[in-house]
Amino acid sequence: MASVLLLWLAVCLSGTWAVDKGNFKTCDQSAFCKRQRALKPGESPYRALLETMELTNTRLTLQLINDNNKVRLLLELYRLQGNITRVKINELKPLKPRYEVPDVLIREPPTEPLSLLSQDENGVVLSLGAESQRVIVSARPFRLDIMEGRDVLMSLNSRGLLAFEHLRMRKDTFSYKVTSTVASVWDNIKRTAKEEEEKVEDGMWEESFKSHADSKPSGPSAVSLDFSLPGVEHVYGIPEHADTLRLKTTDNGDPYRLYNLDVFQYELYNPMALYGAVPVMLAHNAQRTTGIFWLNAAETWVDISSNTAGKTVFGKMLDYVQGSSETPQTDVRWISESGIIDVFIMLGPTPKDIFSQYASLTGTQSFPPLSALAYHQCRWNYNDQKDVQEVDAGFDEHDIPYDFIWLDIEHTDGKRYFTWDPHKFASPKEMLQGLVEKKRKMVAIVDPHIKVDSNYKIHNEIRSKGFYIKNKDGGDYEGWCWPGSAGYPDFTRADMRAWWASMFAYDQYEGSMENLYTWNDMNEPSVFNGPEVTMHKDAMHGAWEHRDVHNLYGFYVQMATAEGLIQRSGGVERPFVLTRAFFAGSQRYGAVWTGDNAAEWDHLKISIPMCLSLGLVGISFCGADVGGFFKSPSTELLVRWYQTGAYQPFFRAHAHLDTPRREPWLFGPENTALIREAVRQRYTLLPYWYQQFYQAHQTGEPIMRPLWVEYPQDPATFAIDDEFLIGETQNIKTPMCFVPRDLFLWFDVHTFQKHNGAQNLYIPVTMSSIPVFQRGGSIIPRKLRVRRSSTCMEHDPYTLYVALNPQRTAEGELYIDDGHTFNYEKKEFILRNAENLNMAPDAQFSTRSWIERIIILGASNYFVCTTKLCAHLSPSREVWRSSSVNVCEKMSLNLWLG
Repeated sequence: MASVLLLWLAVCLSGTWAVDKGNFKTCDQSAFCKRQRALKPGESPYRALLETMELTNTRLTLQLINDNNKVRLLLELYRLQGNITRVKINELKPLKPRYEVPDVLIREPPTEPLSLLSQDENGVVLSLGAESQRVIVSARPFRLDIMEGRDVLMSLNSRGLLAFEHLRMRKDTFSYKVTSTVASVWDNIKRTAKEEEEKVEDGMWEESFKSHADSKPSGPSAVSLDFSLPGVEHVYGIPEHADTLRLKTTDNGDPYRLYNLDVFQYELYNPMALYGAVPVMLAHNAQRTTGIFWLNAAETWVDISSNTAGKTVFGKMLDYVQGSSETPQTDVRWISESGIIDVFIMLGPTPKDIFSQYASLTGTQSFPPLSALAYHQCRWNYNDQKDVQEVDAGFDEHDIPYDFIWLDIEHTDGKRYFTWDPHKFASPKEMLQGLVEKKRKMVAIVDPHIKVDSNYKIHNEIRSKGFYIKNKDGGDYEGWCWPGSAGYPDFTRADMRAWWASMFAYDQYEGSMENLYTWNDMNEPSVFNGPEVTMHKDAMHGAWEHRDVHNLYGFYVQMATAEGLIQRSGGVERPFVLTRAFFAGSQRYGAVWTGDNAAEWDHLKISIPMCLSLGLVGISFCGADVGGFFKSPSTELLVRWYQTGAYQPFFRAHAHLDTPRREPWLFGPENTALIREAVRQRYTLLPYWYQQFYQAHQTGEPIMRPLWVEYPQDPATFAIDDEFLIGETQNIKTPMCFVPRDLFLWFDVHTFQKHNGAQNLYIPVTMSSIPVFQRGGSIIPRKLRVRRSSTCMEHDPYTLYVALNPQRTAEGELYIDDGHTFNYEKKEFILRNAENLNMAPDAQFSTRSWIERIIILGASNYFVCTTKLCAHLSPSREVWRSSSVNVCEKMSLNLWLG
């Protein structure tokens, strides 16, 4: 689609916010990171044993040997459909299996044929098929180069930083191991003898952080690999970090860390880990976009270096004038504590190709019910049913629409999830029915820490079924969280997830109804008295240590919860589940938010690159707590945050228990009017948001996207992260708005003023303005009758905003279905484009809506065109003409929606 809105918000950026960083490890405090990072680039000790190569139609296998310790690895290389190359490296004969991540891939990726082009004593060359792509495997030292023509797209181990800490026996347990492992006695003796020659470093077999000990029963098991990206200066992704969209070099500081953590009052602009971890990086230049998907769920650190880092624009110009031959290059190194190396190299070549490639591996954004795209009202905590009723009535009194009201942990009976406080929420069904009558809904929190209480049904069932994670000694793992002493269900078990899903049934979750949805918080998992406020790494998930699966825990919690909401409706209704922790593939199960932010201008600003980063790796349904979770926003900040949040995919206000109440009408009538207008703008655009989510669900493309995604050949867009597109719509955060270099016109959607592309716009912004720009050549659907909730607007008519451009025909789509069931999968929907073509001729759906009006921007110079357009859409048209706009009214329903 070519529809584009440009939103610009001017804010004053000030203030700081800090975390107690001493609660969380640096690389030097994480033994495996420190150990691996001490290895410097140089000649790799690994070489490929070409005589072991086996090539089938779909796979190459090859042994690698470490000449320092003679341990052998097994390399597997696959060419996958869609221009993806998969590289796996594991021990050839590990003492026991190493963890390989399940359930994240939507299927075993289909392969395409590999063919041998040449081979000699130095290596082999394999064809990757299209575009003269090939992979060169060099033998001594081992190295992989992926080529297209004469260009190197990516190199693996070119810096010699491949490292694979093989599983071994500890010296002081040698005799026991030999006598108890009959089948491999001799191999163990030889390996252990070699261990005697190796240096044993601190942290290899046990490690401490503050008062916490990590026993490391399997010993050192880290894996590492470097990737070189010639011609690349800009890399993105690997969320979640409160940092700029473009990733920074890490040579003079810590690497970026991927380790799901409950970070209280997180700090901005550093590489510290936050609540989620998606090990996907995109590399981009004006010629190509590539991607790296590092499929590993253990604690991971990512180092980034660049040969152009630190050079000023003047320095780069001087290099050019002087004829410098240095090609820009970015080098990336991935380090994980355990598991194997399993990496998917996505070769693009365009950004949209990368999105499609990644979606083919991990799936697309789930298609939420339309109401989930509307406004959500939340705080910790609405006090009781009367409070909920009064807040609900307040929105009606002040004519502000909303769809969901939320309840935090205080709604439960003593932090026992799936329950209600018997005094404050004594009749939840009555409360929910009151919302149903207004066509509104509720979200209640269900966290994965379970109160240890013999009178609590949920705890008793989990314990009796043996579903709790175990500690290293075999007992149920217990930690401290909101309820006090708590157990943690083992969501890595399919039978545990199935049981959890069954608890959302209406006859199990007492007081629940069809308009009650779910929020999964604290699912990193958060353990208040654990190391780094999370679970001990030597806790056990069956045969696997928590260190192997840590970053998957929140993924599994959301998966089980979403399945529960689907099952309770007999598979009919789409779920809505918000999660704080996430991993690759979490997009399949619902929404995420950026966690416990603060009422600071910088936190408002950082919400944009944080959500943009998530969108690049498949998670489009993202937003930040409007107003800031901690502290109290100034009135101006609150208004500006509503104006920003209204143009982010997930739109929820939320606040800490200790903050003053901040419902939208508590800041005086003038500010209430400003907030009302921002929320109403969101509701008028719900048809467009819904259409964008449908497209994301179909294609994997982000909804909220950086400018460079739509303008990949314009270097001026590559580092911009205070502007963004919705679909292809732009949102800006500084007094100067950059309009991308193209032939498009841009129209202010409120004043209809026209602007040319390829310029910087200086636009005065008042508190009442939300500058939004629609790109010429696009058509955007709206509903202009704003009611108390989105469901109340279901049958209302549409207005089409057509922005003209002399360089192209206006394009756009209109998507309609029932808004809440899975019936769209049965082809029950309408999808029409601007030329009245049925984009899904095999689909059928009836709607009571109609196209009431077409507003044509830029019509004064193109009246003949607009007349024809109106005539095409409605023979009995009425055209109103002004200096810049034509309006075609009384459109025929049958022509567009028939």
